[in-house]
Amino acid sequence: MKKEKMLIVFLVLLVIASAVQAFQLVSLSSSISSGSITKAAAPLASSGTAQVPSNLQNLPTMVGGC
Repeated sequence: MKKEKMLIVFLVLLVIASAVQAFQLVSLSSSISSGSITKAAAPLASSGTAQVPSNLQNLPTMVGGC
């Protein structure tokens, strides 16, 4: 009996969490469609290629080392 009650409580919590996430998704979707949230795009260089951030310039030398 105790095992069944714990399973029911767990399932109820999962349903509540799913409902909260669905509400957040609908809210986010409406915010995006209304234009209050916009997608941020990385600026491109004048040649049309993206610039590599300075912390990634020496990435090949960092692989495999501490």
